[in-house]
Amino acid sequence: MAEKMWGGRFKKKINKDFFHFQKSIDFDWKLAEYDIYHSIIHVAALKEAGVINKNEAKILTDGLNDIFKEVRKGIFEPDFECEDIHTDIQNRMEKKVGELANKLHTLRSRNDQVVFDQKWYCYKEGVYILGLLNVVLSSLNNLGIKYKDVFLPGYTHTQRAQIVSFLDYTGAFFCMFERDFERLDDFVRKSSIYIGSGALAGSAIPKSAYSEAIKKFLKKIKPDINTGRSKTVKNSLDNVASRDFVIEFLNILAILQMHLSRLAEDFILYSTKEFDFFDLPEQFCTGSSLMPHKKNPDFLELVRGNSGKIYGNLMSVLTTMKGLPLTYNRDMQTDKEPLFSSTEVIEDELKVMSDFLSGVRLKKEKILSALEDEELYATELVEFLVKKGLAFRDAHDAVGKLIRYSEDRGIKIKEMNTKDLTRFDTRLTSEEIKEVMTPEYAIASKKSLPKKKQTSSKKTKN
Repeated sequence: MAEKMWGGRFKKKINKDFFHFQKSIDFDWKLAEYDIYHSIIHVAALKEAGVINKNEAKILTDGLNDIFKEVRKGIFEPDFECEDIHTDIQNRMEKKVGELANKLHTLRSRNDQVVFDQKWYCYKEGVYILGLLNVVLSSLNNLGIKYKDVFLPGYTHTQRAQIVSFLDYTGAFFCMFERDFERLDDFVRKSSIYIGSGALAGSAIPKSAYSEAIKKFLKKIKPDINTGRSKTVKNSLDNVASRDFVIEFLNILAILQMHLSRLAEDFILYSTKEFDFFDLPEQFCTGSSLMPHKKNPDFLELVRGNSGKIYGNLMSVLTTMKGLPLTYNRDMQTDKEPLFSSTEVIEDELKVMSDFLSGVRLKKEKILSALEDEELYATELVEFLVKKGLAFRDAHDAVGKLIRYSEDRGIKIKEMNTKDLTRFDTRLTSEEIKEVMTPEYAIASKKSLPKKKQTSSKKTKN
């Protein structure tokens, strides 16, 4: 069992099973980079406050930078016998600089460290997800542009409703992901770096020392994070007690997941033989061990299935926090696994989604066949009669009877002569009917929509 950062007041050793039950190094090692940041800033603040001298600060900082290099190179191997990542780094420092490492934790608490670490994790991963989301937006936009001249049946209640352009169809998902981008971008922009809360009541180190230490550190590591996010603690109790930022981040990811799942469901549906509008790229599908003909949309199904995990992670943290007394409680350790889980799942999905979208192909002949359904043009017929002077309610009734007549007799409306049509309304003629009941007319008749143009992907300024 590795050395702990506490224990002086205890007579008995910690129960071995309980130690393994309560330790967090198995997952919080992912915060190593940010915990080193905290330690470097804290050392600088100790020096500014006169608690340690310049030489001691240099030795400690050099040791921390050595560990940081291991993390950045991907060769950092956590000591899973430690209680947490804070202890692991402390123990490593003792091996590097000897007894001087005992001054590293002067006047600070792990309560302050962990909230700092997690805020920086959310910021850094948020910026990374913005980049991935931007690529998905670009791929979605490119798919829409590729088939911009294609029309699709649009649906309400999973029933054929009206004609839509494929560019508008992909544009709907673009708008969803664009809002996700804006939500996440706003979260990233307002992220702030706090340090100096101590365990809950603040620190004996002056605020000015922390402010100067943070300012100098952020200036060195630009562009990782903007110096404008450096702030002093407004309320130390709130800082160590709250995980609003984790919940907000998980909420943004849950909404993004919902949109990914809706896209997945649509593409699954439209790739079935019953629709057969989309041909999905086989690199993202699998087959059956029994049925040789199967081409299963496994990537999309897994995206859809991950929604339960992402939603559950959000609800897990909300439930954990709902009844905790001020300030820090060990319950809050359980927020990390949901946070890491949602972040990693979303990142994996977005990485694959951009390539997946690039491989989607439309089956134009199947789509054209579906567009022969005359009921798709019923609303345009009503609007045509309204333009001719008929009241909307009467026009709605007349077209409804025309549709029913066509169904009952198995006669296409476009094949009816003017005599048959005028029994429903004298304004209907066979020539005009053929003009109105086309995808081109249906799309052109919509005056409330902007003219179609290529939409550029979002760009993060972070």
